Amino acid sequence: MNPTDNPDFNEARAAIARIEPCADLANTTVIERLGGLTNRVYRLGEEPRAVVLRLPGKGTEAYIDRAAEAVNARAAADAGVAPRVLYFGADGVMLTEYIPDAVTMSPEAFATREGAVERTARALRRLHDRSAPFAGRFELFAMIDDYLKLLADLGATLPEGYHDVVTEAGTVRAALDADPVPLVACHCDPLCENFIDTGTGDDARMWIVDWEYAGNNDPLWDLGDVSVEGGFTEAMDLRLLNAYFGRTPTPAEHGRMVIHKAMCDLLWTLWGLIQHANDNPADDFWAYATIRLNRCRALMASPEFARHVAALA
Repeated sequence: MNPTDNPDFNEARAAIARIEPCADLANTTVIERLGGLTNRVYRLGEEPRAVVLRLPGKGTEAYIDRAAEAVNARAAADAGVAPRVLYFGADGVMLTEYIPDAVTMSPEAFATREGAVERTARALRRLHDRSAPFAGRFELFAMIDDYLKLLADLGATLPEGYHDVVTEAGTVRAALDADPVPLVACHCDPLCENFIDTGTGDDARMWIVDWEYAGNNDPLWDLGDVSVEGGFTEAMDLRLLNAYFGRTPTPAEHGRMVIHKAMCDLLWTLWGLIQHANDNPADDFWAYATIRLNRCRALMASPEFARHVAALA
């Protein structure tokens, strides 16, 4: 099908037609649908004028602060880890520069692309060290409460045992509170697909995209979350930590990362249930949520997890 005839692209064309100085790209024949579980993302145009257009997904206005996202996406770009923001509308329509010759990451890519784990660690460290403070706080347990309220408003069903796991997480919360760290600008939702890699040459770097959930947070959340999303092995976790710190991590640092691996699954279980309640067709989100909850339970029940909590507390 000719791109100009593809009905999936009509909304993208209509949106960019309202954005100057890129309105003429509504007539481009070069248009491609990119990834995205909740939003619709498109590449439009050819180099050197190619851009990426993000249209917000159904129901996201209920739990995404678009004004904060705009501030944070621009701060991340100023820190050198995110593409430059060309336009950000109050409705969440966003236009960014296109990064050429970049590979969208996946668990397989993290496992096979030489140096990808280390480039990810360096990108996150650069974000945490160099970004201006973000708008908003990413606070795990407050977000759990907010998501539970939203699910109640939607009349959604929770997987059996979810509240029991939240209760068990009280021990984790106490351990984190006993060893507080300075909050820094964090991505907070480091899905594999939110990393794009330009390769292994001298100019190679890992870029980070999609700042919807970004906020000031414990920096080890980002490392724990990317480990879960990427299906990292224990060896990959150690590579990530060593590259991030530039040294061997302390037991407390390692423990903090592992704790956040469990907590991110606990939180994103609820996110998946919200997508399920909103009839998001992009995936089987009930299965997504139950898989994450079961993985969280398994990690929290392991002897290693108890040792990590003890190292932190």
